[in-house]
Formats: sequence, structure tokens, C-alpha cells
Amino acid sequence: MADAVEEEFHEFARSRMPALRRAAYLLCGDWSRGDDVVQRTLTDVYARWKRVRGFDNIDAYVRTVLVHRFIDEQRRGWWSRVHLVERLPDRSVEDVALQSVAVGLDLRNALAELPPRQRAVLVLRFFCDMSVEQTADALRCAPGTVKSQTSAALGTMRRILAPTLIDTGRTK
Repeated sequence: MADAVEEEFHEFARSRMPALRRAAYLLCGDWSRGDDVVQRTLTDVYARWKRVRGFDNIDAYVRTVLVHRFIDEQRRGWWSRVHLVERLPDRSVEDVALQSVAVGLDLRNALAELPPRQRAVLVLRFFCDMSVEQTADALRCAPGTVKSQTSAALGTMRRILAPTLIDTGRTK
């Protein structure tokens, strides 16, 4: 790849890395697996960069690749057999931030219980702020499928989080 084109890709990757890592973490529920998905995504994009750099919406393309790499990883199944630790050790958290951390953990745990496609729909729709149509394009499905997957995923999230919300008095 020519130096200027390669530098353009590196600058693109550097500028998008934080958002890609967060999206991958939300999909995978694990920073290490998320980093692996991002690495595979950027490798695929790099291999096609000469063509990709001319796209109107490069970010949408990269998010689509990210979701497909995540779903491909889920299909392989190795992640469900390999567990290095049962759960992460507790870390000290200041009392002021404890409640917001707990809420974040509750949401991430609930998100992790969703099937991969439903998780992908929620991440694309609400974290990446994509429309139903953009999400359907990214997942290569009909807009109606995105709507039904969103509805099912949100229903599952409500059922999972209901005991947490009742215990802490955070109901409507």
C-alpha cells in the first residue's frame, strides 16, 4: 500500500479505536474478546482500504464489519468453552461512583445474556445511534426484523433488570 494511503488508514484506525472498542465490549461483554473482534475488523478493513476509503459512510461499513466479526466469533463456539476465571476479582470503587458502577454492571450483565443478534441490534440502535434502516443494512436483514429483535431484546432486558430495579427503588 502506498505510504499516504497507509497513513490515511492508520489515522482512521487511531481516531475510531475508542468507539470501536466500546462497541465491541458491549457486544462481547469482555474487553479482551472485544479487542480481538476489533483487531479482526481492522485487519479486514485494512485489506480492503483502497476500495473502502472511497465509501460515503466508512464508519457504517466498519461497524457492519465489527458486528459480522462478533457474530462469526459467536458461531465458532470456542468462547463458550474457555473460561480463565469464573468472575473478575472485586476492585475498589469510591462510594460516590458505586451506584453508577452498579447500574452499568447490571446493564452489561443483562446485555451479555441476550443472543448475539439481539445484542447487536441494541448496540447498533442505541449505542451507535443507528436508525432501523441502517441497522437492517448492517445486519443484512429486513427493517421489520430489526424492530422485532429490538422489541424482544428490550423485553428480555426488562425481565432481567426488574428485580434489580425493584430492590433499589428505581422503578417508574
